[in-house]
Amino acid sequence: MIPEKIKKILKKQHYEIVGNHSAVQICRWTKNSLRDQGVCYKEKFYGIKSHLCCQMTPAIMWCPNKCVHCWRAIEYTIGDKLPDNIDNPKKIIDGCIKAQRKLLQGFNIDPKSKKKQLSKANQKKYTEAQEPMQFAISLSGEPTLYPLIGDLISELRKRKKTSFLVTNGLYPEKLKELKNKKQLPTQLYISVNISNKNQYQKFHRSSLLDAWTRLMKSLKIMSDLKTRTVFRINLIREINMQDKDVQEFAELIKKAKSDFIEIKSYMAVGFARKRLGYDRMPLMKEMLDFSKKIEKTTGYKIEDQDERSRVVLLKRDDSVERFISKADL
Repeated sequence: MIPEKIKKILKKQHYEIVGNHSAVQICRWTKNSLRDQGVCYKEKFYGIKSHLCCQMTPAIMWCPNKCVHCWRAIEYTIGDKLPDNIDNPKKIIDGCIKAQRKLLQGFNIDPKSKKKQLSKANQKKYTEAQEPMQFAISLSGEPTLYPLIGDLISELRKRKKTSFLVTNGLYPEKLKELKNKKQLPTQLYISVNISNKNQYQKFHRSSLLDAWTRLMKSLKIMSDLKTRTVFRINLIREINMQDKDVQEFAELIKKAKSDFIEIKSYMAVGFARKRLGYDRMPLMKEMLDFSKKIEKTTGYKIEDQDERSRVVLLKRDDSVERFISKADL
């Protein structure tokens, strides 16, 4: 299902292929946490544990968009529909856990080994990490293209694991299905990186001609979901940081009524460096200046920030508690 040429590229980038269309990659913050060298901003913002997080996707190279800022190998996108022979959720989850363990083997210290130990990992955390408790369903591709995404989320919940689903919002019918079947994730993100219809196609290069209309429907659905929701913006200097963008984003945020707004800097990493330069990465001061304008325009309040990841969190006054709790399972 995934061409051998693409598999080689993914392997070189330290992806572990799972089944026919899924994959896992160890996030650098998971590695940092295992070394006691800091944690992901999501642990700081939302309470998930970085060393227990599995960064995965059920649609590794399938997406309707080819976003200019994406750090992934979008030039090798296979299409916007998965083939018919898809894997079942249990197989994907079991395969992801197995792949995670394989990728983390280098952090293990063998007490019987007489060789010099190169790993500086916290072995208590390493042991705990053998059973990831948080699934970040994002990584690459568009996860809602996987037809059984709701069953995948339900299976994770059945196993007492939390899930953060990140979508581009182009499949409102899938969000409606997750709502109706009570299969919503612990936290749902919709990425909205362009604030108006005229610029959307130029930036996202979508295969769906009605992409903007679909996104607007998803934001409307988001406003009525009974789970934690996040309106996510990736800021790119000279592309979406003008005062008019602030006003336009504010209107979209009011439509979505999300619990949180995550404003994150574009990062010149991976394949994105071939499309956008380092000079397009906003400084933390620019991030805060933009966030303060959003705060003033929307009524959301700046709740937290993380300079290392260049990200700012804003929270609606009446939004749900941000930290993971037993009620999330």
